[in-house]
Amino acid sequence: MMDLLYCIPGEKHTKELLNSILKEHCEVKFVSMVGVDLSGNDTDEKIPVSLFLEDMNSFLKGGVQTDGSSVALPGIASLSNAKVDMIADLEADWFVDYNLENIDPESNKPVGTLRIPCFLYHESKAVDSRSILKKSTSYLENKLYELFKANPEYLNRYDISLKDIECLQPTAATELEFWVKTPNDKAVVEELTTSQVLHEQYWKSTKGSVRTSLEQALMEMERYGLEPEMGHKEVGGVRAKLDASGNLTHIMEQLEIDWKYSGAMEASDRELIVKKIVRETFRKNGLDVTFLAKPIEGVAGSGEHTHVGITLKLKDGRRINLFTATKEHFMSPIGYGAIMGVLKNYEVINPFVSRSNDSLKRLKPGFEAPVCIVTSLGHNVKLPSRNRTVLLGLIRDLDNPYSTRFELRAPNPHSNTYLVLACLFMAIADGIEYALTSRKDEDELLSELSKNPSEEACYLEKSRAYRSEEDVFEYYTEEERESFFGRAPSTVYENLSAFSKYPEKVKVLTKGEVFSERLIESFRLGAEKKWLTEIISRIIPNYAEEIRSFKMLHSLDKALDLDVSSWMSINELRHYIMKDSYKRKSLFTRIKEASASGDYVLVSNLQLELEEKMDTLRSLYCSYKKNLLDI
Repeated sequence: MMDLLYCIPGEKHTKELLNSILKEHCEVKFVSMVGVDLSGNDTDEKIPVSLFLEDMNSFLKGGVQTDGSSVALPGIASLSNAKVDMIADLEADWFVDYNLENIDPESNKPVGTLRIPCFLYHESKAVDSRSILKKSTSYLENKLYELFKANPEYLNRYDISLKDIECLQPTAATELEFWVKTPNDKAVVEELTTSQVLHEQYWKSTKGSVRTSLEQALMEMERYGLEPEMGHKEVGGVRAKLDASGNLTHIMEQLEIDWKYSGAMEASDRELIVKKIVRETFRKNGLDVTFLAKPIEGVAGSGEHTHVGITLKLKDGRRINLFTATKEHFMSPIGYGAIMGVLKNYEVINPFVSRSNDSLKRLKPGFEAPVCIVTSLGHNVKLPSRNRTVLLGLIRDLDNPYSTRFELRAPNPHSNTYLVLACLFMAIADGIEYALTSRKDEDELLSELSKNPSEEACYLEKSRAYRSEEDVFEYYTEEERESFFGRAPSTVYENLSAFSKYPEKVKVLTKGEVFSERLIESFRLGAEKKWLTEIISRIIPNYAEEIRSFKMLHSLDKALDLDVSSWMSINELRHYIMKDSYKRKSLFTRIKEASASGDYVLVSNLQLELEEKMDTLRSLYCSYKKNLLDI
């Protein structure tokens, strides 16, 4: 396996070198142009390498065509205007995806597909996630150069001038969490919840096929040059069981894999190949992997904490972290501006971070997932914060100035990292512009960031607070949290409504034509359609199956009055949620009718009622079942 081709870096994307490399590695049989649409789906097709070699100029310069039905671009690519061009990104690293179950008889190696990241163009305009991220990082770089030129004193802090800078690089990294289980095993929620509360699984040793899969995945990442930093157990999971042969069964564990920081585009591209490695490695060992944000109700979901920073590379080879304080403070003025920009504009970032029913289910109090727009810096400059209850944390290491960065804790493994990062960098640029043009020092910026509700501010909103060093789940009541830090959206529809509710914040995203109103509307239409489709075609059928499983368990001759009363309450709720009559329509039917009529506000409200009723039903049935001696 060591002599396989894993990556072709950008500097080797010439016709001559590619021709030589691919002829040397005959195990690479296919080429795939990988475009990422606005929903985060990456295209994957099989083009024979022989065809690629014959017509390489067209692939490298002209691109490949596909139709709009194969990518999610609602309102842009339609059946009557469907042509989409796929233009190869010659600067990105190209990775090879191997099928370990298909061995090439000629080389006796697994068959590989060269995945070429590309941009999607419709009517000569870029309409994909990668191009938006590329434009956002370019916008941030140009904005900073413009600000440094007008305000050279901010570079004087580092004893440099504009001519000393070789390049400016927005950096990023993600932490991938996921659940692993043996196929067909169903979660025992109460057992999982107990284990989670007791922290019985967190950082424990992995065993058996899980250990093998985790080790193999990390080793495979090293072969790809992805520089893994660690893999470990997360908080969720239960102890597996041994069968008669000594093999582990009934596996149900939550894991995390981290890899090294890199440029924003590289971080997003690498995440795609890491997910493929993880999914295929665990499957090869007989395990199912899910990247859902909340695969099991009542148990910790899977996040994908996203880290961002900005680095200056100087012509003499040195690097400078622009967020790191240049005197005794939490951050530099650039850092303060950046974090303020994200917090102020987060309402229009949030739809890109949490665009599904599943993602919002994860963001609930008690599961170390953020529920409101708030940051933590630390109780004092000498003590870096590790407050896990906030949305946006400042990560610092007093002994390593290069480590200063922000950690956004809301994303999940199905968040579109390209768009999440693009939004973050646009908001960061907006905040930095305020910080530098206002010429405020660190103390003044910290004071504004630490403001109380109703306290006036030049940039941040008067009605809000933005910083807390407390556990926001425990220290504040729900009413206080909403009063201080704003009310979090409860449904996808509420989240998407931010685009119309906050037009001034949308303008931050559309600066420099990074996001266009057309692209935002296409994203909104896609997310809205997914939201409705999931409710009607997945959530309601799944809940119906669950409700049917809640059966009467007591026998009439042995039942006590409490058992009978409990079952009557359960059955009444079952009927209210699911069963129609001549006099009353069920909650399911009312949701379907509201969806069909286009009354999405009503759908959103009824969805919240449905979730509340299902939680009540589960609780009632659990209590009823526990009170029975004979089942």
